[in-house]
Formats: sequence, structure tokens, C-alpha cells
Amino acid sequence: MDTRSNRPTLDALRHLPVGEVIALPPEHLALLQSDAREALDAAKRTLDWIEGAIALRYEQRAVGARAAAGKDTGIVRFEDGTVEVAVELPKRVEWDQRRLAALVEQIRAGGEDPGEYVELTFKVSERAYAAWPERIRGAFEPARMVRTGKPSYRLTILNDVALRDSPHGPGIRPAIGGPR
Repeated sequence: MDTRSNRPTLDALRHLPVGEVIALPPEHLALLQSDAREALDAAKRTLDWIEGAIALRYEQRAVGARAAAGKDTGIVRFEDGTVEVAVELPKRVEWDQRRLAALVEQIRAGGEDPGEYVELTFKVSERAYAAWPERIRGAFEPARMVRTGKPSYRLTILNDVALRDSPHGPGIRPAIGGPR
């Protein structure tokens, strides 16, 4: 029996206790995960389309409002009928790292503490770190902290050939209706 046809819908899934979701056959979980990703992608495309239309509709009015307010960045507001439109143009500041390093040295040479003016941050490329000689890596090791992110799980329904060739051992077959 094909267990794919009697799986819950995404809408029904929202109302199931997590214990029931955990107990679903792995094929159902894989298909539901795929459905959810497709729905999310479709929603993102729709949102992008709507936001693009909004930007086209109000771009010139926002430019005018920004000019009238004498602002290069930040939030400007105007009304369109009964709707207030708030348009934010964020400020993104980037600093030339070499020039900052030279300025820090000038401040230090002048007898002042550069820490009063700038925050210093050091970065080490993980690729470069891996290529360093062992003695250099050893010196830096106490300063290195590895943090993990949120794990992600992607379920894929394997066909018979993929199951046969799986590195997890021969003879593994999908369990329909739960573990054997």
C-alpha cells in the first residue's frame, strides 16, 4: 500500500500534537517537509512580487519626501488615501580597514589609547587557519571558539537503487507503518 496518499496535509499538521508528528512514517515526514519548503518558496515569491509592486508604486514619492525632509537615509512617511506609507532607507556604513589601522597606529604613537576611539576586532579565516603550520595553529588554539548553529534535516525518499547502494548497509528497506 502506498502510504503517501493517506498522509496529513500541511494545514492538518498544524493541529497535530508533536508526538503524533514524530510517529508519522518517515515517507510522510519527507513529503511534508518538501510540501512545506515548496509552500514557503511560493510565499516568498509572492511576497517579493508584492513588495516589488509597492516599491515601484511609491519610489518617486519616497524620493520626494526624503528630499523635502532633507534626509539621505532613515524613515520618511506619507499618506496614500487612508494608508500611511513608511519608507526606510537604512544607512550602511563601511570603514576602510587599512586606513583605520593606520589611524590607530597614529593615535597610539601620539600617546593616546586607541580603545577610546575605536573597537578592535580580529578575524581569522578558517581556511587560512587550517593551512597554518601546527606550531602557529597551536598558539592560536586557546583563542579559537567553535560554536554550532541550528541543525537542519533534509529527508529524501530513496528509490530501490539508492537503498541498495546506501552506505548504511545492504538490505535496509523503508519501514512502512513504523519501525520493524
